[in-house]
Amino acid sequence: MSSCRCMRVNGPIIVGAGPSGLATAGCLTKQGVPYVILERANCIASLWKKRTYNRLKLHLPKQFCQLPLLPFPDDYPKYPTKKQFIEYLELYQNHFNIKPRFNECVLSARFDQASRLWRVRTARGGGDEVEYIGRWLVVAAGENAECVIPEFDGLKDFNGTISHVSEYRTGELYSGKKVLVVGCGNSGMEICLDLCEHNAFPSMVVRDSVHILPREIFGKSTFEIGVSLMQCLPLWLVDTIVLFLTWLVLGSTECLGLKRPSKGPFALKKIDGKTPVLDVGALSKIRSGDIKIVPAVKRFLKHSVEFVNGQVVPIDSVIFATGYRTNVLDWLQENDMFNNQGYAKEAMQTAEKGNCGLFVVGYTRRGISGCSLDAIKVAIDISREWIEETGNASMTLS
Repeated sequence: MSSCRCMRVNGPIIVGAGPSGLATAGCLTKQGVPYVILERANCIASLWKKRTYNRLKLHLPKQFCQLPLLPFPDDYPKYPTKKQFIEYLELYQNHFNIKPRFNECVLSARFDQASRLWRVRTARGGGDEVEYIGRWLVVAAGENAECVIPEFDGLKDFNGTISHVSEYRTGELYSGKKVLVVGCGNSGMEICLDLCEHNAFPSMVVRDSVHILPREIFGKSTFEIGVSLMQCLPLWLVDTIVLFLTWLVLGSTECLGLKRPSKGPFALKKIDGKTPVLDVGALSKIRSGDIKIVPAVKRFLKHSVEFVNGQVVPIDSVIFATGYRTNVLDWLQENDMFNNQGYAKEAMQTAEKGNCGLFVVGYTRRGISGCSLDAIKVAIDISREWIEETGNASMTLS
């Protein structure tokens, strides 16, 4: 304990400097509330800067992906590129003078009942430990903190290259190679498309059913259409309309080995948190046979893979587009706000305050727009308590 330096924070302690943490910090700045923001990486938005592929664009129109109080620049396209989104986040950071404490990896966060304060212990690069002590804790480390790679028989004996989608940048390195992409979400689909464009031969594992929607329907964002319809129609009817329009644009996908779930795309997102795939060109490559659809993996061999249907196919590389998980359960000791997958429990999905000044931003699987709504509400709630406890006046968040 004597080797750990303690620092008292006159305001909330924010864990994470991705979009959720930045949005919270921006809203607190507008409210006039001081804070400390801790980030384990050496930059803001490390997922976007260090773990995304080059061709990535926002899948939703920019108005659904902007952070509170600062819209995207007018000259940005409808679907900003990865580079543009990073530039926007840096603009946001500078606009609100957000200064995260980088290279601070949170080891534990616990609520001290005796002092009624949060004690957040971090480790720095040189091995030094610091304990931040404050009245409020905002968990904003993100839903995509840790890579997920499932276990497979024989994977350790496979002689080809093995990587996670977080390591993929471009298909140039895979030219002429047979690549197995495990996962058929937005990342898996888009990486297969990128591999095709770099003269590779991708096969995509589709274990379960999947909703594939066009990114736009007759020039209008499919997501925007769904959101507009949900304001006046029941969810089941919205799904029925969107799927009918999807059929008009894309035709049937089941003949391609892409069976749709029994739940509609918006119901599946709301109930199970599963995001539908918004097609940006991969479906045409599947129809042409450039992207092959294969069933679940049974095991890996030295130079090939065996599927559950008994088929054995030679491959050179495997890329796991199997997503990410949260890490909040690894360090937060008072976690009654989270389920065993590390997402906010249903009762907490409006970012309402938990016990003892604990707040959550961005753990409801609602994307960047959900993070922004959470951040606004959290900032208002903390500001109200901060004024009561300190007697300081606050600005109004609008």
